[in-house]
Amino acid sequence: MITRRVFLASSAAAPLAFGAKAPFVLGVASYSLRKLSRADAIAAIQKLGVHHVSVKEFHLRYTSTAAEIDQAKREFAAAKIKIASGGNIGLTGDDATLRKMFEYAKAAGMPMIVCAPSHATVGKVEALVKEFNIKAAIHNHGPEDKHFPSPQSVLDAVKGMDPRMGLCIDIGHTVRTGADIVESIEIAGKAGRLFDLHVKDLRDLKNKDSQCAVGEGKMPMKEIFQALKKLNFKGGAMLEYEINADNPVPGMEKSFAHMRQVLAQVS
Repeated sequence: MITRRVFLASSAAAPLAFGAKAPFVLGVASYSLRKLSRADAIAAIQKLGVHHVSVKEFHLRYTSTAAEIDQAKREFAAAKIKIASGGNIGLTGDDATLRKMFEYAKAAGMPMIVCAPSHATVGKVEALVKEFNIKAAIHNHGPEDKHFPSPQSVLDAVKGMDPRMGLCIDIGHTVRTGADIVESIEIAGKAGRLFDLHVKDLRDLKNKDSQCAVGEGKMPMKEIFQALKKLNFKGGAMLEYEINADNPVPGMEKSFAHMRQVLAQVS
């Protein structure tokens, strides 16, 4: 449960809704709230003052019935939160499993799946993207990922594929590969393959265990947001706050306060 202390913490990061001048959307990857129930996650997202979510399975199970999916959709809609995508969803299974994930996404009204296919399944994912008219944003997972460690590895895989096959750049994982994050964003955007962004910060750009609230690390957020604006990016910059799982809201508030400050500067 979310405590009163959680919600009152970090007053400096009080949520403010963006005006019409914001060049792109800020939202939440609900993995950040993985230890909270769906009701408490929705309350947290409202507290954070954002209106877009990438839903992780913790808050809408793959095994949900049609009625349960409809109930979840109503709960998000009642809170004025748009389901922008689902994920990260692993897409490395057999044909039946892959199809089930797209059926799940379609039923939930997800226009996009943030996903982790393998080289063996990426062609099958493209076929399902065409069939279901749902975008696939392949998420790069850094040096440990044997399939898609970097944004460029995704771009190489989807070259020549359906334009709905694209990329969710995880900025934290990207910098750990040694790639220039701003250049990676520019290349993916100019290729028309940049659909989504997972935002996090690191105190040490080589160490995934050094994650911190956005603004407290070394991630070049201003340059990242400037690049997105220059590209006329229309996707989401989704906060994926992977630390402090038992009490994530204060750190997320700090993160959004910094992101909003930077966005105001570049806007």
